[in-house]
Amino acid sequence: MIYLDENAKVLEREIRSRGIPSKFAFYLPPHYSKEIKKFEENEMPTRNLWTLDEVVNFLFPKQYQPTYHNIAVSFLNYLIEKQTLYGKEIAEFVKTNNISKATFYNKVLPKLKRAGMVKVERETVINEEKKRKFRPMRISLSKTFGNYLNKIADSWLAIVDDARSRR
Repeated sequence: MIYLDENAKVLEREIRSRGIPSKFAFYLPPHYSKEIKKFEENEMPTRNLWTLDEVVNFLFPKQYQPTYHNIAVSFLNYLIEKQTLYGKEIAEFVKTNNISKATFYNKVLPKLKRAGMVKVERETVINEEKKRKFRPMRISLSKTFGNYLNKIADSWLAIVDDARSRR
């Protein structure tokens, strides 16, 4: 859509929305779907746990993004094993698993970071001899994803409880 002023000059152009951009999307299958019902059949009375593969499925649905899903699961398994990864270890992981650098660094890692599953930190290091700056990457696991979803769930439960108590 184009907005014009009184002299017919273009003020601003607005791009029409085509929905939520995929980088912000979160896959939520219906609560009655086979994917979710499968989990409910195997419920344990003390604690409900999904595997890493099942949790990653909410960010990278296996049926729609199988490559991203597999990369994310293997990377998170590797990160869980090591706890903290540095630039060289990440590059080695990408190379040994024959993963496209562009796919990993431009698609998978940013979405894991945005969702709060991993924490990406960089520190500035100055090489005294060559007087050059470089910023090595450090990746670790983050609880933000779980805290974020817990807050949403707790807020919804409070809203429902409040609505029911008003009756």
